[in-house]
Amino acid sequence: MAPEAAARPTRAELRLAAREQSRSQRRDAAKAATRTALLRVALPSVAALGVAAAAAVTVQGEADQQRAQAAGRVPEQATAADSPDAAHGEAARAAQQALAAGETAQASRGDARQPLAGTQGTPDAAGQNGQGGQTGQPVAQANTTPPDQAPAPERPAIAMPVAQHGLGEVFGAAGTHWAKRHTGVDFPVDGGTQVMAVADGTIRTQWNPSYGYMTILKTADGTEVWYCHLRSYKIRKGTVKAGDLIAFVGSSGNSTGPHLHLEIRPADGGSPVDPLPWFLAQGLDPR
Repeated sequence: MAPEAAARPTRAELRLAAREQSRSQRRDAAKAATRTALLRVALPSVAALGVAAAAAVTVQGEADQQRAQAAGRVPEQATAADSPDAAHGEAARAAQQALAAGETAQASRGDARQPLAGTQGTPDAAGQNGQGGQTGQPVAQANTTPPDQAPAPERPAIAMPVAQHGLGEVFGAAGTHWAKRHTGVDFPVDGGTQVMAVADGTIRTQWNPSYGYMTILKTADGTEVWYCHLRSYKIRKGTVKAGDLIAFVGSSGNSTGPHLHLEIRPADGGSPVDPLPWFLAQGLDPR
């Protein structure tokens, strides 16, 4: 008896086999792409692995379903867990767990870092100040406040009338230049030398045939200081402080040469007094 001829596949079976082969090639390409992507990452994160696993589960589920349809059967004991929807749900849960694990791992890596300054921060401190690796203690900052300026030196209560020490004619000296005796002290300085107020007070200026151009300084207790034989005035009237520039030395009036004649007149309007003891009593020695 002749052997039975082999059954030839039908067109439907050929189309089904072609589709199955195409699907298998696509699945293989998808798996190869997934493996290549995972290998390209030097240190794949847990989240990436989870997403890749979910994708693989989804592809595998679809492949199983397609194979079952091609074979013309459905598993007899199919359950909700075996359905495609269940597979998608499992993949989604796996992806969420992978993401959560990835965040935890990243937080652990961030906590393990040590700050450059050498201080060890805690999560509580990082949450309080918004900077990881730092403690919650306030950070000492450089003092940007400018140092206190040195106080200005106090103005002297009494000042020299000229910068140069040394006296010429003294109080009470006799001579042909005066009607009686010398009523003040002379400072033998050059013409144009600056003349300063010896104390705080108010000044006025005037001309006198004997004293020439004069500046009269009246202090708070009423004492008057006369500056005589001046060349010119810096201040003609007003309030001045000890040490202020008020005039310039000259040789006006009854004078034989440039010098400053200075007199001290008491507040009661009495006769002039010797300026030297007055200066010495104030702590100044003009000699």
